[in-house]
This record gives sequence, structure tokens and C-alpha cells, in this order.
Amino acid sequence: MSLGINTTSDARLTLCGERACSRLSAQHSHSRPAVPKYWGRFAAQREQARSPRFSVFRSIAVLALLGLTSIAHAFDLQQLSDQLAKPDVIHGNFIQEKHLRALPLPLTSKGTFVLAKNHGLLWLLKTPLQQDYRITAAGIARRDPGGWQMLPGKSAGAEQNRLFLAVLQGDSSGLQRDFELTLSGDAQSWKLALVPRSMLLKQVFNQINISGGELVNSIELLETQGDSTLLRMQDSTSAQPLSDAEQHDFAE
Repeated sequence: MSLGINTTSDARLTLCGERACSRLSAQHSHSRPAVPKYWGRFAAQREQARSPRFSVFRSIAVLALLGLTSIAHAFDLQQLSDQLAKPDVIHGNFIQEKHLRALPLPLTSKGTFVLAKNHGLLWLLKTPLQQDYRITAAGIARRDPGGWQMLPGKSAGAEQNRLFLAVLQGDSSGLQRDFELTLSGDAQSWKLALVPRSMLLKQVFNQINISGGELVNSIELLETQGDSTLLRMQDSTSAQPLSDAEQHDFAE
């Protein structure tokens, strides 16, 4: 004999046998409310969320969203132009290496430069010989004992110097007229590849590669004949204004 609970019509509690208790247990099991179907779906989803595979998928989704966010805020040509156009005056040193196919070692020249917004560029060669150039919207001039003398405007050297001016001033609209531009990186470290559009530049250059950060750091010119030029800008600063002599050079 075992103890069980049997509910009768007069609600009296009595002792029952094993068979009666079995019937009672069956009655209780049938009287329990049915579990809703959605609880099963919820439990399955909860177990799926706990699984390692679901965690991997969720991580991939988060990374994808972060990637889309970074693309939306990618560094573009207009931002580069604005960044390079900010300083009013830039002073610095340059080292230029000319690599010729016929020579085992590059031809190296050094000097200083002054870039002034709304004025132009002073390109002051110091070694191996001393020669000063001024590049402005009016053209390219070379200093000789009689003063500044304008150079022919259609020479390859003139086009190259105009290119330097456009790059250093951040004139992307001017560059886009003559080149296909491809920009990579961010504001602190970027690279800009230029492939010529115009027939004149295609005769001289295969590609031009420019790199920098806050300012331009280097310019590499890859020429069609296999020669190349690497120009490195060093110790550039925007903290120093134009001197009286520099103002005079731009005013002449």
C-alpha cells in the first residue's frame, strides 16, 4: 500500500491502492495545461544563439557592419585637396634622384622650396649646381644675373614643374583634367596614383606616384623611356611666414 490522493464527488480524502494511484497520476497529467507550440521554437532559437557557429556568424555580421561604416567614411580626393590646401606657406628641403637607364647610380640634386598659397612655388636648387626657379599661374621663370626670365610654356620640364605645383597645392581638380587618379589610405598616410590622360603627358610619363600625410612626402615619376625620378620632401613646416626676400621674388 502507498499513500495517494483521490478526489471524489464529495471531496473526501481517502487511502487508495497502487492501481488507484496510477489512475490518479494519469488524471493529473491530463489536467496539466498544454505547452504552447511557440515555446518549442523559442527554446530552439535560444539553443541556436548559444551555439559556437551562431557566435561566429554574429561576429562576421558585426565586422561587416564596421567595414561598411569605414567605407562610408573613406578618405577621398576632396578631403585630400582640402588638407593640402590648408597651409598658407610651406618651407622645406628636397632631395631629387634621377635614375637613368644608362647610368648605374642616380643623379642626385638637393635644395629648398617655398610654397605660398596664392603666389606659387620657389624651387631653389643648391647642389650639384645652384639654380632658382619660380612656378606660378603665369608660367615658369628661371633666375639669371639679370633677374627672373620666363621659360617656354610647352616644354616637358615646364609640364613637370606645373605638376609639382598642382600636387603640392592639393589641386585635385587640375590633376583630374590630365590624369586618372586613384587614392588609397587615410589622412595620416595616403598614396595617390596618377595615370596620364593627355597625349603630351603620355609621351613623358607612364605613371606618377605621390605619398604623404599632413603634407606631401614624396613624388615618383615613372617615364616612358624607362627612366624615373624620385623626389623626397623633408623637414617641411607650415609655421614660418614668407620672408621679405621671398615676397620680393614672388612680386617680380
